[in-house]
Parts: sequence; structure tokens; C-alpha cells
Amino acid sequence: MVKTIFHQDLADKANFQIDAPAPAPEVKGLPKGGLNIGYEALDSHLGQPTQNKLALRWISKENHIVDFSYQALCQHTNRFADLLDQLGLAKGSRVFTLAGRRPELYIAALGTLKAGCVFTPLFSAFGPEPIRSRMEIGNANLIVTTRSLYRKKLKSWWQELPHLKAVLLIDGNPDNEPGCCDYSELMEKADPNRGCETTQAEDMALLHFTSGTTGKPKGVIHVHQAVQHHIHSAFYALDLKPDDIYWCTADPGWVTGTTYGIIAPLCMGVTMVIDEAEFDAERWYQILQEQQITVWYTAPTAIRMLMKVGDALAKQYARPNLRFMASVGEPLNPEAVEWGEKVFGMPFHDNWWQTETGGIMIANFPSQPIKPGSMGKPLPGIEAAIINTSNSSELQMETQPMQVGELALKTGWPSMFRGYLNQAEKYQSCFTNGWYLSGDLAMRDEDGYFWFVGRKDDLIKSSGHLIGPFEVESVLMEHPAVAEAGVIGIPDPVAGQLVKAFVALKPDITADEELQQELLGLARKRLGAAVAPKEIVFRHNLPKTRSGKIMRRLLKARELGLPEGDISTLESDEQ
Repeated sequence: MVKTIFHQDLADKANFQIDAPAPAPEVKGLPKGGLNIGYEALDSHLGQPTQNKLALRWISKENHIVDFSYQALCQHTNRFADLLDQLGLAKGSRVFTLAGRRPELYIAALGTLKAGCVFTPLFSAFGPEPIRSRMEIGNANLIVTTRSLYRKKLKSWWQELPHLKAVLLIDGNPDNEPGCCDYSELMEKADPNRGCETTQAEDMALLHFTSGTTGKPKGVIHVHQAVQHHIHSAFYALDLKPDDIYWCTADPGWVTGTTYGIIAPLCMGVTMVIDEAEFDAERWYQILQEQQITVWYTAPTAIRMLMKVGDALAKQYARPNLRFMASVGEPLNPEAVEWGEKVFGMPFHDNWWQTETGGIMIANFPSQPIKPGSMGKPLPGIEAAIINTSNSSELQMETQPMQVGELALKTGWPSMFRGYLNQAEKYQSCFTNGWYLSGDLAMRDEDGYFWFVGRKDDLIKSSGHLIGPFEVESVLMEHPAVAEAGVIGIPDPVAGQLVKAFVALKPDITADEELQQELLGLARKRLGAAVAPKEIVFRHNLPKTRSGKIMRRLLKARELGLPEGDISTLESDEQ
């Protein structure tokens, strides 16, 4: 039986009703025609009550706070746009960033867009090879980074890239590195009143890279029109309002950190909080309390890490202003949703989207009951379906509840990606008869809620049963000793495949045969013998991407001795 969670107080605070959703705010558009994300995020607030409002509060690792009003942030981004002119970068040039969560990164992102250039963030923990491959594929014209990252990851090879004109160092160039420019020096000379470049809705604005199971990373193209859905989805799925103090913990090196950590909140006129430091449970609770966060958007990995620390620390801090919590990055296990209810007095609201969709497509809305473990329902204007393509080349809709198939979206939403850079054939293969095929397997229940099953390549077929790894992982996660679980299928001459689970335990828990048998018993009891894992292996850590997704394909590759494919986004782990 599926448990539902529904808070009437959340429904009362929500800005739309289930049956008749209120309209989301609209884009303003450039005064003389056209559309520009940077203008929507900042310039559109000038002359409005939000002009002098706090737009961005940055907290350094040492707890030093720097504040930017909307007007001040607008002037800084104007200077950056003018700086690009000084460096000879024309409209459409590719500007890459490689930095942690520093104010200069946010200024560079918005200034790039206002200049009509293309913004591409790179995750600062990448090594030299994934950085170089992305810059080569994307024909980078400028990279904005720090002296430390430059010395460690760029210095020895950047001048070999034919399109790269310069390196912009945000903390200065005291060593007079050839080809490197001093950010502060150029910003001081730049014009704070430079106007926003005229761009059109279909002009390229963002280039995000996503890794595949094989081959090189793919450059995902998004246009300025995407901002329409950024606003739309922040309104409906995150319940953002102008008086909110909002904290998105995602790094801007990932699409979430750009879409919902920079663009959407500023377009909505909220105050956003940026923390430079890496995850620390006590620091996070302090920020929630001291910064009076009202809306918090984080990731399942972070939630599980907070769960791992225990409930006692959470009880030491008050969160009277916090009214809405959401999660994204990978499916949120039911126990994490219920843990939020227990510890915070409200559940985490899971949602689903991809780099390719450009924004949230399916969500657990604030005014609707939550079914823990589900992705929720499609946003207004988004049509989703479960597609069965197993027996025919033609697209067939699954109409019966809880039938497993590929999750598909009717094309036409504003933030839909416009291509894979230089991979037209690969792009076309994602679409069939006006539908985008996501590559994710899911089910839809009788109430219209969607449930994640796994990636197409992750699905396990054992003795005729189709088994989604997420279902098995969620049951294992219910055990109080388990911190993380990853499930794969391994070949079996009789059953076709058998379910094998890899489990990471919470601190101070000893892995032994007794616990192993206890977990196997729990799974058999909850899932039945046909679905439960036949083998459980304990690991200190599971391989994850740097954005926190457990890499099942890597578990499988290592288990079977297969090629590991693209592991440029892999976080360090123990094999």
C-alpha cells in the first residue's frame, strides 16, 4: 500500500490549486523586442520595487558575508559583458567557467548571457582531461577560473586549444602568466551601464555537458527561450515567491545549479543564498536557521548524508521560516521523504527532469498529496506518457496503471534542448512522432503519479520478471544500518539475470554475515523471492557522479569486467 503525505498548511500557502492552477509569471522581453535570460534575471527589476532588494547573499568558507542588491548585481554583470567586448569576444562566443561557488562565477554567468554569448559551466573538481575534452568539443573562446585551478588543471595545455583566446583569473594575475588576464583590473575599466545585447528566443544561450555510458560527453544546447520554463517551473514545482529566501545547494557546474541556482530565482525576484563551502551537516543546519531559509532545494545524496549523521544534530537548530523542501538529481527514496516529515515537520518534494529537458517536468506539487517514492505529476503544459517500444518500432502508449515503459514527453516546451553540439543524428534519435524519449523507465499509477523504475540499460529481467533497481534499493534503504544501496543485474544461465546489491553502511556499523542475512531477509519479505537480491556485497563507498548519482553502470562494468565508458564525472570511490 502506498503511503501518502498531505499537509493542509502547505496547500494553504501554495500559490495554485490542483484543479485550477494560477498562471505563472511571464517573461518581460527586451524593450525593443527579443528575449535575453540575463535581462529577465536582472535588468527587468530596475525601476521596480525589487531594484534595491537583496538578490544574492554569498557566504564564504570562513563565514564572511557579501551581499548584492539587484541593482548592484546588474551593474557587475554589465561590467562583465563589457569586459567580454574588451577581450574581443563577439556575440555567440563560448564562455566557460571553472570555479567554485564564488560571486564572480555568478556574475560571469549572467554577464555572458547579457553579452549575447554562450555560457558553459564546468565543475571545479573535474580533472584536466574532462575539462579539456569539454572545452575542445565546445570550442571554448574564454575560460574564467582561479589561479589555483589554472595552475593545477589548465596551465600545461590551454594554449593548444585553437579557439581559446584568453584565461580570465578572478583572483588576479600577479605572476603575469602569458595569455592570462586579471578579472578585477578589467572589471574596473568596464562600463557598469552597458546595455543588454539584443538576442532572440532561439539564440543559443547555454551549453551543458552530460556524460553517456560510452564515448565523449555530449554538449546539450539550450536557447534564451528556456527562461520561460525556468520561471514557470520555479513557480509551480518550487513554489517560489518574491518574498522567499531561497537556498539551492547545487553547484553551478551542473545544470541544476545554473537553472535553479542562478536563473530562476533571480527572474522570480527572490533573495538567494550561496554557500561557498562543501557539505557539512552542522553548517547546513546553521544556514537554514541563521539565514532564515524559506525554500530549500537540495539533492538525495545530501539528504542521505544528513540522515547518516542522525536526528540529534537537526534538533539543535530551529527552522521557523522553512516552508518548502524539494529534491532533485536522482529518485528520492521513500524513507528520505518520510525522514523529512519526521525531522523537519514537512516532507521533501521530489521532482524529475534532465539536462536535456532544461527544467523540471514532473514534480510533487506543494498543494498535492505526496506519495513517497514517486516523481509526482507533470507540470501544467507538460504532457507525459509511458511508451512501450518493446514489440514494435511504432510508438505505443501504455494505458493500464503501473505498466513499465519508457517515459516520454510531448515536444514543444520552451526549455527543450535544441540539439547535441555537432551530433545531429544522435539528437534526432531522441524523438519519435513528436515525443521526446527520455531513456528512463517509469510507471504511472491510477492517480496520475509517475514512478521511476530505472534507466533503460539498468532494467533487470530475471525469470521473466522485469525488476527496477530503484525499487530494490529503496527497500534496502529502509534498514537503519544502510546509508546507500546500488542494485544491478548479473548474468545467470537459468534465470537470465540475478539481482545483486551493493550496500554502504552508516558509520560505526560493522559489516558481517548476520547483517547480510538480515538484509536479504528484509528484501525477500518486502519484495518476494523473485525480486529480492540473491547476493549482497558491502562496500565502504559506492561509485557516484560528482552530482551524487549512484553509477549502476559502473558497478556492473566492474562486476563483469566490461569497459567503464565515460567516467569523467566520477567522484572518487573504493572499488
